[in-house]
Formats: sequence, C-alpha cells, structure tokens
Amino acid sequence: MQKEALIVLDTTSNINNLVNDPLSYWIDSTPTTNFPSLNEDINVDTVIVGGGMVGITAAYLLKKEGLKVAILEADKILMNTTGHTTAKITSQHGLIYNKLKLQFGEEKAKQYADANEYAIKFIHDLVKDENINCDFSFQPSYVYTQTTEYTSLIQSEVEIASKLGIKAFYQEEIPLPFKIKAAVRFDNQAQFHPRKYLLHLASKIQGDGCYIFEGTRAVDVDEGAKVKIKTHKGFTVTADRLIVASHFPFYDGLGLYFTRIYPHRSYAIGTRTKEKFPLGMFINAEEPSRSLRSQPYNGGELIIIGGEHHKTGHGENLLEHYKILKEFAEDNYNVIDIPYRWSAQDYNTMDGAPYVGHLTSRTPNIYVATGFGKWGMTNSTVSAIMIRDLIIKGENPWTEVYNPSRFTPSASAKTFVTQNLNVAKELFEGKLQALPEDLDIKNGEAQITRIDGHRVGAYRDEEGSLHIIDTTCTHMGCELNWNSAEKSWDCPCHGSRFTYTGDIMEGPALNPLNYYNKGKNKIDPNIF
Repeated sequence: MQKEALIVLDTTSNINNLVNDPLSYWIDSTPTTNFPSLNEDINVDTVIVGGGMVGITAAYLLKKEGLKVAILEADKILMNTTGHTTAKITSQHGLIYNKLKLQFGEEKAKQYADANEYAIKFIHDLVKDENINCDFSFQPSYVYTQTTEYTSLIQSEVEIASKLGIKAFYQEEIPLPFKIKAAVRFDNQAQFHPRKYLLHLASKIQGDGCYIFEGTRAVDVDEGAKVKIKTHKGFTVTADRLIVASHFPFYDGLGLYFTRIYPHRSYAIGTRTKEKFPLGMFINAEEPSRSLRSQPYNGGELIIIGGEHHKTGHGENLLEHYKILKEFAEDNYNVIDIPYRWSAQDYNTMDGAPYVGHLTSRTPNIYVATGFGKWGMTNSTVSAIMIRDLIIKGENPWTEVYNPSRFTPSASAKTFVTQNLNVAKELFEGKLQALPEDLDIKNGEAQITRIDGHRVGAYRDEEGSLHIIDTTCTHMGCELNWNSAEKSWDCPCHGSRFTYTGDIMEGPALNPLNYYNKGKNKIDPNIF
C-alpha cells in the first residue's frame, strides 16, 4: 500500500458548552415516523418524490381532490431541510421586493407577494380547520440593518412592498438588545412548529388508495403518457403524473437544473436565556446573517438564532459557525444553556425566485418545486397549491414568476457564470490537489489521503475505528470535503452529502460511496 498524501480536516469534536452532536429541536420534540418501504409495483394517479413540506402538502391537497397519491421518501419524511428550518411563515424574504421589481417587473413581483401572503393565510386556516396543535402564532417580521449602506434599500423595500399590498412599515428602532440604523416591518406574519403541523397532514394521507413510503429511493423515470418511477429496490410506480419534490430534483429531464441551482448551508442554535424574547421575528440585511425568533419550550421558550451561511462543501472547521452563533447569543443575552444546534441545506436559483411548475416545457405531466433559497415555509406551501391547481384546473395566477423555464439573462447571467465556474474549479482542482505526506488519524478526526493513487477520506470515530470512503461524489464526480460540524462528506459542486460510512444523506446523488474499511482500526492494505 502506497500512502501518497494526507490532509487533516478536523481535530476537535465539540464546541464548549454545546451538545456534542447536532440535534434539531423540531425533530427532538416530535415522534419518529414508521411508514413502510415500497415492496411491490403499484399504480396511482400522482406519484410524489420527496417527503418534505412540498410533498406532504401536495399529497394532502390532491387526496382532498379525490386523487390517489403515493409519496416516495428515500429516508424518513420531514427529516431533512423541513426538520432543520427556522420555521418562519413569512412573505418577507430579506429585501426581495426591491430585487424582484428590478429583475422581473412590478406585475411578477406582485405575483410573488400575493402567493406568499396567501400561503400565510392558507397555513393559518388549515391549522384552525384541522385543529392542529403546532405552536402557530402571528408575529411581525423585521429586516434590520446596523449599517448605513442598507438604509436606503430598506426605505425602498417599504415603499415597494406597500405598493404590492403588503402591510410594510419603516422604523429606526426594534425590540432587540442592540442599536440599528433602519428596519422594515411586515405585519400579519407567523411562526409555528413545522413537524407538528406536517405530521398531522401526513396522518391524513395514508389510506383509501393513498400511500407514504419511507426508505424508498427513486432512481429513474420513464417519461410518457404514463410515468414510470423506478426505485432502488427494483419496484415501479406507474402514475398519470409525477411531482419532483426532492429538494434538488432527483430527475432532471434535460432541464439542466444542476447548472441553475446551487446549495448553501446555514446554522442555528436553540438557546435558553434569562430574558424574555419580544414579539417578532428578525433577520439582518447585511452579512454575516443573523436570524432570531422565539419558540415555546417546556413552559418557557427557546431563542432560535440562525445564520453563518456558506456554499455547501466549502470552508474548513465548520464547527466555528456554531461557536460564532454562541458568542453572538452571549454578547446579547444572559444565556442559561444551548440545548440544541442544527444546520440546514437550501438551494438558490440564479435569479432568486424558486422554480415551480412543469419540469420542462416538453413534460406536461411532470412537475417540479425547488430553489426556495431559505424561505421554504411559504414557498413550499405556494408550490403545493400551484401544482394542485395546475393538475386540477390547468392554471394558477402565480405561474409566471415561478416558471421553471423562464429566461432571465439580466437577472441570472452573472450568478450563472460565477456558480458554474466554481463547480468546474471544484471538479478539476479536487482531482489535482497536492497533499502533504503523513498518516496520523486521531479519534474524532477526518483526513483526506491518496492510497495507491486513489483519493480517499478517512474518519476515525470516538471508539477508534477507521471508516474509509472513496471521496468522489457519485452524482457528477466532484471531490468531497469533510464537514466537521455534521461529521459528513459534502460535495462542493451540487450539495450531495454522505455519512462517514458512505450512505447518502441528501442532495442529487443516487448511489452511496464506496466504503472500504468496515470496523477496522487501521487501513487495510488490500482495500484496492
């Protein structure tokens, strides 16, 4: 065995006073699901790939229309981005209306505003009608700035949003423990517990010819008047139509989505403090981002503080992002403890608006919803409503601004070039990376090395066992990087993520990594 080179990627397994492993409050405070895996060929009216907020909401709505639906979820439902959100139900997506008006014009900006304002009302009405206990509460929502650079943009955002029909107000003070320069406030926004809400909807789907299948990965599609979806175990779902709700589209259909969306990770901590949090949800306009909201918790409350986003697979010691959020909390509050921390992955489109509708112009019975850019609570709901309407009525008033086939060169050209050059850079530089020579992996460390010409990743767990994987992403061949915050191997190109044993966690990859070292405490010289 020839050891050619090595990179040490992680020498610390925790940040002081934070829980050792990431844990989402939303997941920890709700029961796990146990839906069956698909073990036979079936026929339904509509098959939905992806058991997140889009998939669950769309299935609920379509069943109410009398259709027979099946959800295929590779893992367990509501465990990925939906289970790691900050759960703000808001039409206030940063300073988006300035941007939308400039890029798309006022008519399409109003479509976006109307859609997301409707989503707030839709969720509220559904919570009330179904009597769902999910901590729903109306809250004002603020975008604030502590720099003069964004003051005029915030003033403009107030004017544009008000003109589009949103209740928006300008102010120079907000109820947070630090000074600001300016803020825009949207009234009649909301927050909730996303898994409590969606698990209730999921409970209404199963039965009467409708299904939820967990542990069922869709791997291929045969297009046609009847769509056939093949699963990793060889079974087939035949349907009149397909909804691709897998966050990153598992099926591209020549829509080139891998060139039009890019992944970002962001971080959150759930903090208990001596102070009571004020009414409202807050996010800043500048970088680094800081998001704040409260959540009822064991008779008291958590303050959920989020931010620190970066492109997936980029950066070095990612645990530092949690440490920075912890320091922000301690700078502004009397912190009792931080019982939760988690991170989430989101996909951004090139022009900033999601892609919702027909997968391509030539696939009338295949639909997609992707690219929510950290604002998935309302945009997921909008997506489910839009796709329901397109299936049942053939139309929806918001389709233009969300159209996946839209062409917006002035809005997206710069981002398109930047992101795809970055993908090309990662694809080739990862193959040519020069690495120092040595091999000394301590417990809790991960390293990249070349063994007999093969680039591999090594992680030694806390018990001392080595886990060796092939670091080449099974999606499009980019080289993976270690994520010390989540103990995962992440793709810097399109956001596929794998466990240290090579299993798929999320992203577009359909096949796991090659895993070489099962339980050995040293590298097997015969792994290749």
